[in-house]
Amino acid sequence: MAPTDSRMTAIVNRLGALIEPPASPHETRGASVVRPVVFGATDGLVCNLSLIMGVAGAAGEDPHAIVIAGVAGLLAGGFSMAVGEYVSVRSQHELLDYQIELQRHQLRHTPDEERGILMEIYQTKGLSSAEADLIVDWIMRDPERAVDTFVREEIGLSAQTMGSPVAAGLGSLSAFAVGAFVPLLPFLLLGGTAAFVVSISASGLALFAIGLAVSRLTHRHPLFTGIRQAALGGLAAAVTFGIGSLLGTAVH
Repeated sequence: MAPTDSRMTAIVNRLGALIEPPASPHETRGASVVRPVVFGATDGLVCNLSLIMGVAGAAGEDPHAIVIAGVAGLLAGGFSMAVGEYVSVRSQHELLDYQIELQRHQLRHTPDEERGILMEIYQTKGLSSAEADLIVDWIMRDPERAVDTFVREEIGLSAQTMGSPVAAGLGSLSAFAVGAFVPLLPFLLLGGTAAFVVSISASGLALFAIGLAVSRLTHRHPLFTGIRQAALGGLAAAVTFGIGSLLGTAVH
């Protein structure tokens, strides 16, 4: 192997982390689906638990009003989450498509300027001028590789980290519905104080479990994350129950 080829291989290996997609777990395609699922379930639990507790505070133990409110919250929140997540991820893809076409245009019409930008990027990351010059030459030989590199390094976008807008939307819808169903189910099966107590208990346990899942993404202590998740959900439910009780008293 020629010395130049050996040097080229060494530099390419050294730059692997710069050119290849980030390997961090929260930036994988799987995480792009896990994120809306985990946080969709959290939103479903907290939102519908708070809604149900607010209605329970205002309407007392009227099971009809609580169930209607819980079902409405599940449907409205689930579809809202799905639409929001789909539009968000779809917009990211559209932005990426625009930036790719713009970068192709710039590489065709101002290649020297673009080459200088890439040189500066790699030099700020610790490469010498000679190393940056060699690797930029290698990148610029392939137009598609150059476009991909510029979009990653200059703009910070990557299709691999975005995931599918459809998968994100459906994941959010399903997760929200499952989460929202937890505080609602006891009022479908039980009545009175028992339904109230079981709803709060089941929601607290579910929030704690989601907190454990969140800790896998954030790398925080599982017990702390689980307790924090359950405590925040409980606080939201307590506040809405108190407000509902005040409104119920004022209206009646």
